[in-house]
Amino acid sequence: MKLLLDQNISRRIIPGLQIDYPGSSQVALLDLESASDSDIRQFALENDFVIVTKDSDFQEMNLTQGSPLKVIWVRLGNVDNQVILSSLVENRSRIQRLFEQDAVDCIDIHAVGDISADGSRAMGA
Repeated sequence: MKLLLDQNISRRIIPGLQIDYPGSSQVALLDLESASDSDIRQFALENDFVIVTKDSDFQEMNLTQGSPLKVIWVRLGNVDNQVILSSLVENRSRIQRLFEQDAVDCIDIHAVGDISADGSRAMGA
């Protein structure tokens, strides 16, 4: 699973993600920093990325434009990069298992170690 970090998440954590999420990147590293969310969404779909973001925009697009975009919505508040990195690395197997379920489009990370499935197809699950 490759992660594409939205511009609101630092590219500095990319090296720390490579063992657990090889091929991961950040929008600025792919010259997408000026791209619209729709263009980033399309890039992620075409290149098999899971988007990691701190805002609801990509999840809202899933609700209006349909799936199958996979999103990890980091809802940890104003935390440093190491907390985000730790949350993604420590929960890798749980994130993988949740995304293997067809009904899951979005995973929320509410606190370190606290993740939940959400999404347009997962709400009733």
